[in-house]
Amino acid sequence: MAHLEEAGRAAYLAVLAPGADLDHRGTRLSQRLLGELLSALYDDPSDEVRIGTARFEGATFTSRAWFESVTFTGDANFHEATFTGTAEFRSATFASDAWFQKVTFADDAQFNAVTVASDARFSGAQFETAPQLGPLRCGGAVWLDGAVFGAPVTVEIAARTLSLERARWQSTAALRLRYAEVHLAGAVLKYPVSLAAESVPFLQGHLSEEVLGDRDPRVRVMALGGVDAAHLALTDVDLSKCRFAGVVHLDQLRLEGRTTFASPPTGWHRHGPVPQLWSRRRTLAEEHHWRAIAGPAPGQQPPTGGWEPGPYHPDRARTTGPETVVAVYRQLRKSLEDGKNEPDAADFYYGECEMRRHDATRPWGERSLLTVYWALSGYGLRASRALAWLAAAMIVTIAVMVLWGLPFSNPKPQITGRQVVAGQQITLTADTPHPAKPTGPWTRRVTTERSEKALRVVINSVVFRSSGQNLTTIGTYTEMASRLAEPVLLGLAVLAVRSRVKR
Repeated sequence: MAHLEEAGRAAYLAVLAPGADLDHRGTRLSQRLLGELLSALYDDPSDEVRIGTARFEGATFTSRAWFESVTFTGDANFHEATFTGTAEFRSATFASDAWFQKVTFADDAQFNAVTVASDARFSGAQFETAPQLGPLRCGGAVWLDGAVFGAPVTVEIAARTLSLERARWQSTAALRLRYAEVHLAGAVLKYPVSLAAESVPFLQGHLSEEVLGDRDPRVRVMALGGVDAAHLALTDVDLSKCRFAGVVHLDQLRLEGRTTFASPPTGWHRHGPVPQLWSRRRTLAEEHHWRAIAGPAPGQQPPTGGWEPGPYHPDRARTTGPETVVAVYRQLRKSLEDGKNEPDAADFYYGECEMRRHDATRPWGERSLLTVYWALSGYGLRASRALAWLAAAMIVTIAVMVLWGLPFSNPKPQITGRQVVAGQQITLTADTPHPAKPTGPWTRRVTTERSEKALRVVINSVVFRSSGQNLTTIGTYTEMASRLAEPVLLGLAVLAVRSRVKR
């Protein structure tokens, strides 16, 4: 259809019918002219305005552009259009794609209760003064890559995907979302921006979400690389697949509400000949990606072992390694600690130590020490593990004491001297002989009395005290070792409990 021209306007409007196509690329449309154009598309003012394919690429709307309650049955293309006045799209329906790429909204942009069946593309759009975008529901993706928001704005979107890569906020913003997988890589935040998941539909009863089907309404943040997190707050979002590598000021990110992270695989898994049961904790997607390829030789297709493979699986060179993940864990831990959330920060400390232990660039001695620390108490965070080792050490100590450490009887003092002539001074020496090592069959050594003595020795060792019992040489060294090791294990258990209840 030819461009609209003033000379042929009357004839053009006369042949328009509901559902007709519009082609006004590069034209200037005033409010009066646009009103006449839309009024020709229905017979009765109460009827719904229906437009087929609409092409307004490069068009300029010189005043208020009214598309309220309009249904676009085909593609609606406003690429590089300019709205100098209010852009009114309230309750509009787009049966196909909606194209608003590089559009300039100089005034308000009203997209309240808008429905887009497919994709809504606002890449490179400029919202100079618009205070709100949405509520908008989209059956596909909403593209706001490179969009610029010049004033404080509230964005309300329910969509399958929301791409905000390289978007720029020049003032504060509140993103209230549902369903979406959010991509924020490279976004520029100059002022505080909050991203929160809405638990209930927008405008209940007026904005049905049927276009999204039975999709999970949770909001999943997928990527934050390049974002300055000092101005970002996340509330009630799913971060189980979010990649944090490359985030600036990650230690200043605010995590509020029910923010979820990935978990290790459940059940038993075999790592070589040794079966493993992974400890329950919060983990990052980067750790999942690395563990999914760790183990086999380069070039082989490794089994994931229940870990989630990354986008570059199984390419080791492009997958984030432990040396990078350890820094991400450290910064997230600091973020929670600064927010006085010590218990949840403990999981990130565990992940930090895990990555340090597996980082092949670190000295062998440091990695060995971390391995011992992990095995004894889960880096001071697993009280059950430390208590299990303490119980095992006490049992071993009691067994050694009963079998070899306690003499059969306490030695009695002996007085020795030399017989001299009557009337001369006699010299006597009192001495206690060394406890004799118990002999005989083991069944004679395991008695209630000896077990009770051994238990007293062990309990005193746990609290770093001497039992005062007469012990054989083996028993003496065993007590010394237990007085060193068992209080340490008890301290690790107390430290683990403290880390979970610390305010």
